[in-house]
Amino acid sequence: MSEIDDGYPERFFDRGDSLPDAIFYRPPRLVTHIDDAAIGAVAALYTELGIDGSSPGQQRVLDLMSSWVSHLRTAPHELVVLGLNASELDANAMATERVVHDLNANPVLPFADESFDAVLCCVSIDYLVRPVEVLQEAARVLRPGGQIVITFSNRCFPSKAIRGWLQTDDEGRCAIVLDYLRRTDAFDEAQASLLTPAGRSYRGDPLYAVTARRAE
Repeated sequence: MSEIDDGYPERFFDRGDSLPDAIFYRPPRLVTHIDDAAIGAVAALYTELGIDGSSPGQQRVLDLMSSWVSHLRTAPHELVVLGLNASELDANAMATERVVHDLNANPVLPFADESFDAVLCCVSIDYLVRPVEVLQEAARVLRPGGQIVITFSNRCFPSKAIRGWLQTDDEGRCAIVLDYLRRTDAFDEAQASLLTPAGRSYRGDPLYAVTARRAE
């Protein structure tokens, strides 16, 4: 395939369902999109990174493309959840602020510069059609040294995931997210890791994480 100006293959960001996301996400879905082991791996990572309420201090955390649960073991001092379905966000018991916002229609985050200690994005990065712009915005609203944590599996709504995501494997997806962050030119070197057991004997959902800190 030919290359487009941003260096990604042509139609990389195409999706099977090109209708506005607000239509697809209008019905509330009060379900989880990964299994219990993967959810536990996300929660353990947040605790390890000092993002949830078990860490001392008053952290302000932004959960992008959020839903009725943010997979934190304990609530941070402030948790702002941003997503497409108001009913789902209202059901998020840990949230201290709820914002309905479509990042594919408008990647600009409605928050002040350097206003968060951490930005989370759980099993949703594959749906973004302007991911570098969104992550540049994440860097803008992060305080220097603040963390971004992107977790994902191999499960998704195929009609809404971008073509480039669907056409590669787990290793390729890690490479995609690392490349998104590199292109922002705003983060220290990102790290990718598998948080669930490796090997064919593992029958659960794989859970990958890409983490980085906003450059000082």
